[in-house]
Amino acid sequence: MNNIRNFSIIAHIDHGKSTLADRIIQLCEMVTEREFKDQLLDSMDIERERGITIKSQTICLPYKAKDGETYTLNLVDTPGHVDFSYEVSRALSSCEGALLLIDAAQGIEAQTLANLYLAMENDLEIIPVINKIDLPAAEPAKVASQIEEDLGLDGESICFCSAKTGEGVRDILEAVVSFLPPPVGEPDDPLQALVFDANYDPYRGTIISVRIVNGTIKAGDTILFMSNQAEYRVEEIGIYRLKRLPQKELTAGQVGYIIAGVKTVSDTQPGDTITLKDTPAPAPLPGFKEIQQVVFSSIYPISTDEYEDLATALEKLKLNDAALTFQKDSSAALGFGFRCGFLGLLHLEVVQERLEREFDISLILTVPTVKYKFYMQDNTMTEVDNPAYFPDPGSISRIEEPFIKATIHIPEKYMGVVMTLCMDRRGENTNYHYPMPGRIEFTCELPLAEVIYDFYDRLKSVTQGYGSFDYELLDYRTSDLVKLDILVNGEQVDALSQLTHRSRARERGLNACERLKEEIPRQMFKIAIQAAIGGNVVARTNISALRKDVTAKCYGGDISRKRKLLEKQKAGKKRMKTVGNVEIPQRAFLAVLKSDQ
Repeated sequence: MNNIRNFSIIAHIDHGKSTLADRIIQLCEMVTEREFKDQLLDSMDIERERGITIKSQTICLPYKAKDGETYTLNLVDTPGHVDFSYEVSRALSSCEGALLLIDAAQGIEAQTLANLYLAMENDLEIIPVINKIDLPAAEPAKVASQIEEDLGLDGESICFCSAKTGEGVRDILEAVVSFLPPPVGEPDDPLQALVFDANYDPYRGTIISVRIVNGTIKAGDTILFMSNQAEYRVEEIGIYRLKRLPQKELTAGQVGYIIAGVKTVSDTQPGDTITLKDTPAPAPLPGFKEIQQVVFSSIYPISTDEYEDLATALEKLKLNDAALTFQKDSSAALGFGFRCGFLGLLHLEVVQERLEREFDISLILTVPTVKYKFYMQDNTMTEVDNPAYFPDPGSISRIEEPFIKATIHIPEKYMGVVMTLCMDRRGENTNYHYPMPGRIEFTCELPLAEVIYDFYDRLKSVTQGYGSFDYELLDYRTSDLVKLDILVNGEQVDALSQLTHRSRARERGLNACERLKEEIPRQMFKIAIQAAIGGNVVARTNISALRKDVTAKCYGGDISRKRKLLEKQKAGKKRMKTVGNVEIPQRAFLAVLKSDQ
């Protein structure tokens, strides 16, 4: 065990985690030049297209150190985006140490701090690494002093490297071997293995990623899940190289996988403890804290036949993405679907894309909302995240909405535009300070509902990509909320209803009406599209009717002949309007989600 090191790479978005992992894998000669490709550990197509890491990935590397010893390094590459910080917290539970990567040009950013605190909560040893020292704008000395002053880490332990060129990577591995502690645990104790991830293989069932804390496990053992007492016989165990590599046994301190023919997806939960049936452990390991979803949206299959497929797909995806929650939901316009909870809009987009690609299901999503608290006249409180369950306005005494504390790091020159953006979004209690010359750390309290819509995209636009954003939930505060209904031809479309602040209702209503006008095809009769709060219409547009020229054959003669034909047409249109219903195309639902900017 003294020669095992379990560590992960944590950093802000785009500070070079996956590139450094590539260089370490090459240095350990795990991959030939011919087989090498950039971002080796990013296995999903969507990760390669977007250039981001979504899933943390583990790999076990043999490393021959300068002292002649051969070490086993278990490396975990983690995501950097705030929406996937839950992935990071799970990955850190399988490690004893972390490399905190910091860009030599950008310095310390919002997620750098958030990930550092996560690592400290898990009592990990931290090695600060300054990356991208080959950039023309790199200022390693300045960033090193920032690490000592702002993060309070030891300046002596800082490593300098360029993950792109490979310079300094061997020094990092030497630091890992000499600074990070080996795992602790007793191979002879009863088995305690922590499940920190899982994914579904159609041929082998559930593949469970575990960190063995105490004990030993071999193929043929009968294991027991401590949360639900489910029993399975182990078919195969092994470690992660670039592919799964079977082993005879896994002992305390190692990270690997277990295949035990687990067909029921719900049996496996990240944070659960696995033990042996014959000699069970006295107590389970502490799991992970429950995750708080902040964005809610309903997902419906485009064809109702795919409802069962969608249910199965969500089960399998939840296994691989523990931060996703879902429950059954139905809508008059769209049929049966699921109400899902997400950690942010990027998380929502990724889940939507994965469902469409990996499971081949076409989907419609409703307008994302957050969870509001409604206090009634009879002193009861209900939580509502779906506009369909908006209580009767007469019975509400007050409504509270969640507020967040946003931390925004920006270059000094963008202060004005960011301040304006926050004020437009009902921001309050703003303050700022200068962590280093030329850079501002700006904090502001904002309603979460204003942030999920398109705040991050707007921030990136106004700061030309230099703004970094991180948030934490604060509390609930009283707010003046209304339910905005969309009516097409006088009929309410429940899937387009949204909860919004009274001051933004008209603007949101106009936007939705304009979008629908572009997407709904013209009919033989005039269609009114309205946005209403209760019985009060706040915005309206019309789709004009297609007209047949009924007077074409009628030439010359008395004007009353023409008028008679026009009156007849008018009466026909009026009758058609009362009985005609309007089909709303699928793309119209998606168009309403997009903001007007």
